[in-house]
Amino acid sequence: MTEKRGSIHPKRAQLKKLHAQELSANAIAKQLGVSQSTVSRWAKADGLSFDRSKTAEAVSAKSIDLAAGRQELAELMLTESKAMLKKLNDPYLVFNFGGKDNSYEEHTLDSAPVEVRRNAITMAGITFDKLTRIVEKDPDVSGAHSVVASLEAGILAAAEVLRTTETDTTEEG
Repeated sequence: MTEKRGSIHPKRAQLKKLHAQELSANAIAKQLGVSQSTVSRWAKADGLSFDRSKTAEAVSAKSIDLAAGRQELAELMLTESKAMLKKLNDPYLVFNFGGKDNSYEEHTLDSAPVEVRRNAITMAGITFDKLTRIVEKDPDVSGAHSVVASLEAGILAAAEVLRTTETDTTEEG
């Protein structure tokens, strides 16, 4: 539905009321049944703007969660790679099950076969590469301290938002 020159869309009048309730552009768009870009265009034309601090906080919290997840995954990959490499020279059990007689046979080798060794070393190389990329992506990550500091900052930011929301609710009531 396009607007005629000089006329105001009937839903546009509701925009100011919803904006005064501090709803996001997305929430207003859903309520009015129009696109978010339409709401943004109407708001801009009416000199209204939206508070982006909640979006910035959500993005920051998501970044913190991703950094913590990368750190945890890196530690797990490193642990598993080390364990695999350490076992390469241990006795290695090979077995075969099946055949027409449905039999089971096993043999213990002095160490892992070449193919297993190559796979373990390849896995360790991939782990090293991934860990290097994680450090490049999070250059400030210096272990658990960095993750804990980031989590602390995120929790403090969330607490501030909750305090602000409580204060606003208390003042309104």
